Amino acid sequence: MTFEIFLRYVHFLCIFAIVGSLSSEHLLLKKSMTRREIGRLASIDAVYGIAALILVAAGLTLWLGSIGKPAVFYTKNWIFHTKLTVFILVGLSSIIPTVFFTRNRKGNPDELVEVPSRVVMMVRIELALLVIMPLLAGLMAHGVGFFGN
Repeated sequence: MTFEIFLRYVHFLCIFAIVGSLSSEHLLLKKSMTRREIGRLASIDAVYGIAALILVAAGLTLWLGSIGKPAVFYTKNWIFHTKLTVFILVGLSSIIPTVFFTRNRKGNPDELVEVPSRVVMMVRIELALLVIMPLLAGLMAHGVGFFGN
């Protein structure tokens, strides 16, 4: 029971880190940025990526490790699968901003770089998709969507 609580705690902390770092990225993005500013965004994006990896590890352990609820509770729940799909879409949406931040952080720190509108749009799409996740999690926690016996 203690390990389950620890995993759920880590899971929630990672969710907060993901939302916080993604919100920070959105607030700090401008049409034109110095490489120094892009470097800061790359660091924030690294926190986002690390939190996402730890979130996946904790989530998979809770699901497949039969810690707490049995694995069938998640496996036979279409809302859980929808939640996983949304999370994967968030991850795929993060590729374009991550590549942009990584490629443009080096060089003259005071040089201005134009930020493509697609980078801003992808961060906004990520945030919009994240808004759906708590609803799905709440429904799933109450057994909605379970199609097993």
